[in-house]
Amino acid sequence: MKTMTGVERKQLIDEIMRLHAEGELTLGMAIRRLRLEVTGLDQETFAQMCGMSTRALYQLETDKGNPTLNTVDSILRKFGLRMGLMAALPASKRRVVAGHGSSVTVIVKNDDARRKSTSVISRGSKPKRK
Repeated sequence: MKTMTGVERKQLIDEIMRLHAEGELTLGMAIRRLRLEVTGLDQETFAQMCGMSTRALYQLETDKGNPTLNTVDSILRKFGLRMGLMAALPASKRRVVAGHGSSVTVIVKNDDARRKSTSVISRGSKPKRK
């Protein structure tokens, strides 16, 4: 893994936050990207660092778990983030992200047109970059 500068790390975290806020990444997908791209740690090591089981982390990252707010907050704090409230996007700009197997369907809602696309999300140790 390439060593990142503090500025690069902050830019990556900001990008992941933006994608999550826009609805392009689920919470689990965002946490997975943070773990892989910011820390480079495997699930087992990161789960131990967070004081949780590997299975619980896997379920959280695949949006199958039901973590407590304290669990999510403690994970986010490892990246200098914390939970909070934010304004929702207007309905005309919302995106719906629905995971199914190893693909994700993104339905983009806007005033002009509706577009639906399906893309494969890598579940391996290194997600594909655009």
